[in-house]
Amino acid sequence: MLEALTGTGLATAAGLNAYIPLLVIGALARWTDLMNLPAGWEWLENGWVLAVLAVLLALEVVADKIPGVDSVNDIVQTVVRPVAGGIAFGAGSSSQTAVVTDPQAFVESGQWVPVVVGIVMALVVHGAKATVRPVVNATTLGAGAPVASTVEDATSVGLSFAAILAPLLVLVALVGLVIVWFRFRARRRRGAAARETSPDVAPPPPPAGAP
Repeated sequence: MLEALTGTGLATAAGLNAYIPLLVIGALARWTDLMNLPAGWEWLENGWVLAVLAVLLALEVVADKIPGVDSVNDIVQTVVRPVAGGIAFGAGSSSQTAVVTDPQAFVESGQWVPVVVGIVMALVVHGAKATVRPVVNATTLGAGAPVASTVEDATSVGLSFAAILAPLLVLVALVGLVIVWFRFRARRRRGAAARETSPDVAPPPPPAGAP
């Protein structure tokens, strides 16, 4: 159960930012005793891998805070974030899926399931993020992009550490994210309904002398 929550939290974090959970996993495994990577996933704590992830994270942090560029970045990340989610879920839930020597045995063993679950979860979160961002940019004239991006990055960091250090907190975080998403959808629907019912042209003034 705890391993599933760890994987869920890491995959959700990857849906918001692909590189943060991978960096957290690798750094904690390399420099602390808080994370022990299962066989086949040790490459995540390699120094060169961590350096590349750090560079990619820096680029992501900058690009995601520039209105317009953030939407282009989201298109590119449609592939990257789900893949990162699969890796994060697999490593976080102690799945032995990083090295496949016998594809048939791999399929029959079911060891691919955690990776697929992580891919799907990260893709769903990414889809929600990519849907919200253009609305935020349009309603704030772009001023909300860096704020929204900072909140997403902070949430990804918090989820990543919570998933590893206190997996039960992932449930609380997921409930919070679901509530925020449904509130956003409800507010967007109310706005659309208001625009549909409001007249586009003001009614003509009554004729002079009319009661």
